[in-house]
Order: sequence, then C-alpha cells, then structure tokens
Amino acid sequence: MFRTRDLRLVVPALGLSALLLLLGGPAPVAAQEAAAATDAAAAPAADAPAIPNEKCFKCHDDPEMKAEADGRSLAVIEAQFKTGAHKRLDCVQCHADALTIKHPRNDLGPVSFDACMECHEDEITPFQTSIHSKVKGGKPATCQGCHGSVHTTPRSNSPDAPMSDVNQVRNCGTCHKEMMEGYLSSVHARALFVAGLTDVSPACSDCHGSHDIQRHDAEGARTSHAKSPETCGACHQGVLKEWNESAHGTLWSEGKDGPVCSTCHEAHAIQRPTTVESRAHMPSDCGNCHADVYKSFHDSFHGKWVSVGRPSAAMCSDCHTPHHNLPASDPRSSIHPDNLAATCGASGCHAGQVNASFLTFMPHSDPMDKDQNPWVHYIYIFMTLLLLGVFGFFGLHAALWLQRTLVGRLRGEFKVQHFGEGPYVRRFTTTQMWLHVSIILSFLLLSVTGLPLKFAAAPWAPGLMRALGGADVAAWLHRFAAIVTFGYFAVHLAMLFRDIVLKKQKGYFWGWKSMTPNLKDLQDLIANVKYFLYLGPRPALDRWAYWEKFDYLAVFWGVGMIGVSGLILWFPDFFTRFLPGWALNAAYIIHSDEALLATGFIFLFHFFHTHLRPESFPMDPVIFTGSMPLHRFKEERPFEYERMVADGTLEQHFVPPPSQAQIRVAHVFGFTAVAVGVWLAILIFKAIASGALHLF
Repeated sequence: MFRTRDLRLVVPALGLSALLLLLGGPAPVAAQEAAAATDAAAAPAADAPAIPNEKCFKCHDDPEMKAEADGRSLAVIEAQFKTGAHKRLDCVQCHADALTIKHPRNDLGPVSFDACMECHEDEITPFQTSIHSKVKGGKPATCQGCHGSVHTTPRSNSPDAPMSDVNQVRNCGTCHKEMMEGYLSSVHARALFVAGLTDVSPACSDCHGSHDIQRHDAEGARTSHAKSPETCGACHQGVLKEWNESAHGTLWSEGKDGPVCSTCHEAHAIQRPTTVESRAHMPSDCGNCHADVYKSFHDSFHGKWVSVGRPSAAMCSDCHTPHHNLPASDPRSSIHPDNLAATCGASGCHAGQVNASFLTFMPHSDPMDKDQNPWVHYIYIFMTLLLLGVFGFFGLHAALWLQRTLVGRLRGEFKVQHFGEGPYVRRFTTTQMWLHVSIILSFLLLSVTGLPLKFAAAPWAPGLMRALGGADVAAWLHRFAAIVTFGYFAVHLAMLFRDIVLKKQKGYFWGWKSMTPNLKDLQDLIANVKYFLYLGPRPALDRWAYWEKFDYLAVFWGVGMIGVSGLILWFPDFFTRFLPGWALNAAYIIHSDEALLATGFIFLFHFFHTHLRPESFPMDPVIFTGSMPLHRFKEERPFEYERMVADGTLEQHFVPPPSQAQIRVAHVFGFTAVAVGVWLAILIFKAIASGALHLF
C-alpha cells in the first residue's frame, strides 16, 4: 500500500514521462536516469512481503507447536531466529507456498533447493553431485542434516555453528561413528580439542572438503590416492616438499601405486610418529610393501628392540628418514656410503662410535643367504645344528629316563628321602654353595631380561619388558647380571688356580674328581640307556655323573660363547677397531642362539636331572644344604663311598644334619628358583608355538 508521501513523488514523474511520449521523441538521458531513480525509490513498496514475519511468529513462536500428522516440531522461536544466520530474511522468501496456499488451514510443502540457490549457489551446486546428496533417506541429503535448523543455525564463522571446526567433528560423528572413534584418538583431535588450535588443526572438512565431498577412493576426492599428498601438504608443506623428492613421492608423481600419506599414517587415527607405540608399528607398516626387508629387520637386533618397545631402538625412518627415503645409490640418500657415518652416528644412536669397519655391519642380514656373507651363514648353520643336536639328544634321554623311573617308582624300586636320621656326608663346601646361589640368581636375571628380546615377536614379550620397568631398565639389569656372571666365573677360575698351581693338587684334569669326561662316563651312558630300556641295572656312579659333567662344561662353553659375543655387542665400537663389521652380525647370532641353548637346557634338562626326575621330585636340596644322608650317599654314589671307606676318610666328611631353618630356606629358595625356571620354559614353548622363533 502506497503512502501519501510516496504519491507526491510518483505523480509528477509520471506526468513528465507522459508528456515526452506524446511529443514522439526519445526521453533525454537525464530524464531516463530520473525515472530509474524514481522506480528504485518505489521498489521497496512493491517488494514488501505480503506476510510479515511477525504474523508467522504469532503461531510458531511456541515450543509446544507440533504437526498433527507426524508430531514433528513446527516451533520457530522468535528470539532464536533473530540471532541466527537468516535473521534478515522473510519467512515467505523460503516458504513461497505461503503466498498461494491458505495457511495454516493447509500445510506448506517442503522448501526446495531453489529457494536456497539464490544465496547459496556456490555451496549447493557442488553438494548436488557429492556423496552426501546420494544418501537415500539419510540426514546429509539435505542442508539441515549437517547445519541444523535453518531457523536457528548461526553464521558459518561462528564458534557455535554446527559445522564449526569443533562442532563438525561431533556432527559428522553421528553418522561416521567408526571413523570418528579413530579421529578422536588422533594427534589432530588432541590439537583441536585439547590444545584449542582451531585455526591450524584439521577437522573433517579440512581434509574431505565441505560440500563437494566424494567417496574416499573417488578420482576427484581430496583424500584419493591422487590428491591426498596435496591435501595433507596444505598444512605440512615442508614434509610435502621432502616427500616429493623421495622414492615414494616419485612413484606418486609418475601416477604409480606407491604409498601416500594415509598409507603410513592411517586416515583418521593419526598418532604422533615419535611415540613408542607408533614406532613399534611402523616396521610392519613398511613391511606391507617391503616384505623381504621387513623379515630381515624383524629378526635383527634393532627390530627386536623395537618390538619390545625400547624408545632408542633404531627403526625404518631412523636410517632411511621419514619422508626423504631414497635408494642407497642416490648421493642424497641417508644410507649412501658417503652419508652412512652421519646416519649411524646420529645423536641417540652410535654417536662417536662409528668407524669404517663398524659401517660394514649388515642391518638387514639374512644368515641363510650364503652370498651375502659366508662366515655369518656358516656360523648360523653351526649354531642351529648345535641347538637341534643338544635338544634332540637330551630330549630323548630325558623322555627315556622319565618313563623308566616312573615305572620304577610304581614298582617300589626306590623311594625319595632327602632327609633322615644318621650322619650326613659333606658334598659341597660353603663357597661352592654360595657360588651356585650366585649362578642361580644371575642366570635367572639374564633369562628373564633376555628371553623377551630373543622372542620379541611373542605376545608375552612386550608385557614382560614393561613389568621389568621398560626395555632400557631390562638392558641395564641384563648387563648387571652379566657382570655377576663374569664375577663368579673369575672366582671359580681363581679357586682352580689356587688348588692346581699353588697347592699342586692332582686329579683335576683326570681321575675321579675331575670334570673331564672319560671312558667310565661313556660306559655309564650306555648302561643308563640299557636301564631305561629295561635291559640292565642302573650304573653305579662316582663323584660326578656324566650328565653333571656336561652341565659343568656347558657353563664354561656358555660363559665363553655368550660372554664374548655379549661384550662385542655391548662395545661394538671397540671391537670393530680390529674385527670386521660382520663380526657384529655373527656375535648377535651366537649370543642369541647360545642363550636359548643355555636357558632351554637348564630349565628343561638340568632341572629334570637334578630336581624333577621321580627319584628327586619335587626338589633335591643338597646344593643348598651342602650335605646328604649317609644312606642316600651310599645308594647314589657307591664308587665314591667305597673309595672313602677304603681310604679311611669317610668320617672326615661327616657333618651335622641341616637345621630346620636351613631346610626351610633351602626349600623356599629352591622352589622359587625352580618355579621361575619352569615358568620361563613355558614362555619359551609358547613363543615357539606362536611362530616367534625362526630357525631357517
């Protein structure tokens, strides 16, 4: 409706225009501009809404208002509308049907995209070809599915907007729950929600786009193989520059199916690559493409330390760099011969330790490949055959012994009686007992800290390392136990030197008290096998049985082999001054396999020979008390008993029976040591069953 003031302006203008038309000539430019100005002034009156918003609010400004048909809310709260992004719009600009339909008697139809297109054409046009527009019946098929009610949604740059950086994560998560669980655990989410870095932390739309979202594998998707490096590179520009020059980036630029960002870092659950957990997974991620190289790394010293969670252990990216990996033949490569010293000698690795021989160490050694290094190959074959030979022989020996003595115990051929009346015979001196205690403690500590590394791929290995205080703590405990081992070995050698050189005692190299195997040991072995097979009586033993001599000599062999190889691995820079680099690879094989031989033999066969065979079960305490009853001594060591009687020295070896306190200590300590050893033996079997041991 025109107002009086408007008519005063319009009527003179219309009169002037009519006069000019009657004169038959075109209107002057000035007159045209004046008419246009007059039309513009009159336009607001012509475009005025037929239905003002206030009239709509009279009904819809009611929180309880709902549609009768389906109960959906029809409320539009005026106060909320006036703070939203569309507060300057009239209701009928979107709900055009209200101008032609009698409302509220009849319902208004749905608002079409045409109404939104007038303002949001740049957003709606790409949306109509996006994956969200194709979701049948799903919320994203309409604007409100993501942006909420058009009556209340804030402006897009408002922190309260449903699709703001913070809120869109929750909003997208209503449909993409699994993806959102991964994102919420990521470093991106921590930067956004914890650190509050909303301007630089990526939310969903930063990677996937806003209205033009495509399937992740669609050719035009920002997260596709063809575009994801550029998408990530929008933030990580320095990384993208390095990666473009790498072997991986070259494959991508050539259109080949090489790894891109999400191949290594995942798509949503992106973690800090420097955490122990991420570093532990990275070799297997690289191994998805580099299977052969991964196997050699997985079985290597570096690979096993990574598997058990040692933070300082070197893995793929430490040597090859995370994003600038290049072939060794490229002068820019971190593993090019000219750059290898700087790479290996980096801070946190072997700083100040590298020399020319050290750099010839093979980090991806394959001992089965004779062409790579024949020395390492044959040492590996020897250690493998030694393992199989010792375990095979003593496994059969123990199995035969077990079945025979079980039958003998059922027949009443012998009974177990570790303590009793009468005199006791001294079998071990106090020094020998304490040396054995130090052997037990140091050996158990070496085993519990070394076996998780030997079987790093076993499910129990990382947990045991954590229980020990972490891989670094376990490494220091292992070295401490090694020092104790060298200590008791040195004490024993000093005792031998005292007796043989200073006291000039005889019989240490040959004779009844010697640990050197002799003809009688072979005869006893043959006689014992006959006894096991029910073909003869048990052999009469002297001071040392053949299996005890093997145990003793195994310590000499083991300390030498494990000790020397362990020192080479402990001080690689020193030993590579006069040894070739492959000596480190050989030392690793010797140390690892000899340790398995030692632990397996002690926990299975030595425990059986000494404690777990039916004649001694559940434990023989003589090594902890140092003495045994005379009747048992006569039965088990008849040759030694007869010699003492003949020499008249038997009574010189009589000692008082052990006290109850000594017996309790022996039982507590002995049962604990045996239990720990049996537990570790079970872990070894579980590791082998899980495929954590690779012999070939």
